[in-house]
Amino acid sequence: MTMTQNADGTRAPEHRAGQARVSRRGFLAGGAAMTAAATLGVSQRAIAAGETPPNIIYIISDDQGWKDVGYHGSDILTPNIDALATGGARLTEFYAQPMCTPTRAALMTGRYPLRYGLQLGVIPSGGSYGLPTEEYILPQALKEAGYRTAMVGKWHLGHADIKYWPRSRGFDSFYGALVGEIDHFEHESHGIKDWYRNEELIDEDGFATTLFGQEAARVVEAHDGDAPLFLYLAFTAPHTPFQAPEEYLNRYPNIADEQRRTYAAMISAMDDEIGRLLAVLKAKGMRENTLIVFQSDNGGVTTAAFAGESEVVGKLPADNGPYRDGKGTTYEGGTLVAALMNWPGVIPAGEVTGMMHVVDMLPTLSTVAGASLEKSARLDGMDMWAAIKESGETPRSTLVYNVDPGSGTIRDGNMKLVWAAGLPPRVELFDLSTDPGETTNLAEQMPGVVARMQGEVLQIAREMVPPMLIPEAIKLTFGTPPNAAEPQQIIVKWD
Repeated sequence: MTMTQNADGTRAPEHRAGQARVSRRGFLAGGAAMTAAATLGVSQRAIAAGETPPNIIYIISDDQGWKDVGYHGSDILTPNIDALATGGARLTEFYAQPMCTPTRAALMTGRYPLRYGLQLGVIPSGGSYGLPTEEYILPQALKEAGYRTAMVGKWHLGHADIKYWPRSRGFDSFYGALVGEIDHFEHESHGIKDWYRNEELIDEDGFATTLFGQEAARVVEAHDGDAPLFLYLAFTAPHTPFQAPEEYLNRYPNIADEQRRTYAAMISAMDDEIGRLLAVLKAKGMRENTLIVFQSDNGGVTTAAFAGESEVVGKLPADNGPYRDGKGTTYEGGTLVAALMNWPGVIPAGEVTGMMHVVDMLPTLSTVAGASLEKSARLDGMDMWAAIKESGETPRSTLVYNVDPGSGTIRDGNMKLVWAAGLPPRVELFDLSTDPGETTNLAEQMPGVVARMQGEVLQIAREMVPPMLIPEAIKLTFGTPPNAAEPQQIIVKWD
């Protein structure tokens, strides 16, 4: 992928032209066959050669804007993330789902969330559902391949039943929060503590980001090296509520907007903890054989409706660069995220061009680890290891941003359809090769392309599982006790 100059002087990826159109099979078949063959081959070769699979550390930030990293031209200081990007593979066209829960589910399963009912919204604090337990997920695959597995940070894949919790899903240890949003100092959601070590509710003082970094460092320090380590480090920064220690706020005296200053401070705190983790890896002699992945879980939030359960006011602070809109939408600003992979001496420094989606991480990491995915259901993810290892171009030519009962967004080559099928309906068609900011709707000019892509969406919709959020929302809404006035108040008013 080439880079173009934005009006503000920063650089943005120029989307590829000339990709071939594919059939419905391309959207729906996934990468299972390609992945299975590649994984089996790598696993057999690694065992025969006596090679040790790498440690894998997967780091996710929470609601971080595309531009809000130093290497994308931000005024926010992220030297440790920047160093990983400069020395590794910058994934220039990496897509996530529009919101927290769906992205985390897609990462864990290698399957679009529409396959198992997590495509709409997020699991609310009062929700009783979670990632279905029949889904075979990343830590299970890596654990069966001989990895030690640890999870630190935000889970958000089910909290109401212990069967959904991290240690029931393949992690040897868990430290962090189960729900989607917590107070970063009090570690509470709606006044209820949400801070665990394994299955034990604990009470600790400290800023969540710092505590997550310290725990990740402890996991690495305690690792005995007899087996490779998989560490999933999911920060809650910079998700609302916007909070940060004074020492980090003081780093940005020139940012006048209070929310933007706090948001920047939260990202810098996270970057410092990534630096702490890198230092411990080096001290333990593990850095050279450790693959690190970093991504945001979705685009930065630009609309209060998607900011979470905390009250926000004024202009929201995230910056998605030249891309339209943000979290909660299937426009590029909500789904195209900063992402990188770094493995010294194995992954060359440079750009990996072409589309990549978070569902691709399960098959790609399984190839690296020599893990079997025979227990997985049909994958949507594709093995991207060859493109990453060679700083090449990915083989992906289609993408399902999301499909739910009211809308569908897909991409075929450079053509992107955004279809809101409810009333009033809205149909938008964009050519991302010439219009990455999605400013020019080509739907009326290209009715044939629209019709064909709408057909793809309808075919996908016939295969999707209904969203679990809808019946849950109905239950939460109509199962809530009445909120009625006291009789005394009515009497006083009438008097």
